[in-house]
Amino acid sequence: MESKGSNNINNISDSTFRRLRDLIVHGKLAPGSRVIEADLADRLRVSRTPIRAARHRLQQEGYIVVTSFAGNKERLSVAPLTKEDARELYGIVGHLEGSAARLCCHLDPKARPTLVAELSRLNDELGRCASAEQGEPNRVFDLDISFHQAIVDAGAGPRLRAIHGGVKPQTERYWRLYASAIIDQLETSVNEHHNIIESIERGDGPAAEKAMQLNWENGAERLCQVIENMGERGSW
Repeated sequence: MESKGSNNINNISDSTFRRLRDLIVHGKLAPGSRVIEADLADRLRVSRTPIRAARHRLQQEGYIVVTSFAGNKERLSVAPLTKEDARELYGIVGHLEGSAARLCCHLDPKARPTLVAELSRLNDELGRCASAEQGEPNRVFDLDISFHQAIVDAGAGPRLRAIHGGVKPQTERYWRLYASAIIDQLETSVNEHHNIIESIERGDGPAAEKAMQLNWENGAERLCQVIENMGERGSW
C-alpha cells in the first residue's frame, strides 16, 4: 500500500507535468527555447525533483527534445514547430481519431443518433463561424476540439483515449501560433467534418475512419502551407 507521502509526491509530479505542458502548449515556453531545470523550479515554485520527472515525461511525449550536447551534459529545448513535425503529428492523431470514428459506427443504435446530433450541432456552429466576416479563434478552437473529442469519448476505449490524450495537446501549439491564418480555411474543414458525420450516421466504419484521417491529412497540408508562408518556429 502506498503511503500518504508517496501519494503527495505523485500528485506534485503530475501537477508539475501538467503545468509545464500547459506552458509549452500555450507558447509561454517558446518553441526552441532552452529548458533549464533550475529556472523552471523557480518559476513554478517547486523543487527540482518534480521538474526532473516532468521533464522526462515531456521528453518522452515529444514536447522537449535534445538539441545538442555540451561535454557530458545534454542540452534540452522546447520542440520546434516545423512542417515535418506537423505532418507526422497530424498523421498520428488522424489514425487515432480515425479508429475512434470507426468504433463509433458500432455504437448502440440509440446512442449513435445522439452522437450524430451533437456532432452536427458543433459543426453547424463552426459553419456559422466560417461564414462570419471575422471568426473568433478561441471559439473556433473550442468547437473544433469539442467535435473531435466527442468522437473519441464515444468510440475509443481507455487505452486509445490515454494515447490520444498524450499526443493531441501538441496540435494546440500549432493552432495557437498559426490560428489567424488557419482560420481562413475553416469552411473546408467544416465540409470534411460533414463527411465524417454522414459516415458515422450510416454506420460505415471504414468510410468514417477514412474521412477522419483525410480531415487530419488535409489539415496538415493546410497548416504546412501556412508555415511555409509564416516560417517555422524554434528550428534555428
